[in-house]
Amino acid sequence: MDLRSTLTEPPPRLRSAVRWVTALELAVGVVATVLIFFLVLVQAGQRYLPFEGWSWTGELARFCLVWLTFAVAGVLVTTDSHIAIEIVDGIRNPLVLRVVRVVACLVVAAIGAGLAVEAWVLTFDQPPIKSPAMRMPMSWLYAPLLLGFASTTVRALLAALTFAVVGVPDDGEDAAPGATPEVPGTPEVPPA
Repeated sequence: MDLRSTLTEPPPRLRSAVRWVTALELAVGVVATVLIFFLVLVQAGQRYLPFEGWSWTGELARFCLVWLTFAVAGVLVTTDSHIAIEIVDGIRNPLVLRVVRVVACLVVAAIGAGLAVEAWVLTFDQPPIKSPAMRMPMSWLYAPLLLGFASTTVRALLAALTFAVVGVPDDGEDAAPGATPEVPGTPEVPPA
């Protein structure tokens, strides 16, 4: 089995492992989103009650936002849903497009690796600091970030390797710039 076929059709065990990790990252994101929603509702409701509110709800909501942002970063890299400059996708030369995409993925991987190192230091090498309201050890805040940054780094390196070996996938190459891609099974709407 050569590298090209491994990247386009990974072995079943690898596909299963990637699906499991992706599901875990998305589950963290979903739990964080739901917690943010309910914690902000509690904060809003406390404003109209005659007793003092819970200060830990705002702190936990902020921590959940951090966890949500960085826990799903690897999934965004894999699904090519992260922030991108769309003008680069309009480049018609496949070699230039390939080089730009590989370099972009390598930059994302380098930044992810640097942030993973910092998250490691903050998780394991700092003195035991606790959050002000919840008294939660701050290492608990940084541990999910470490996993998210490690995932981002690995996935960005794999994306760079895939773009370098296989090339950049066609996303409606024949479509006009700015046109909506056709989704199979949807009815065609005539122009107004």
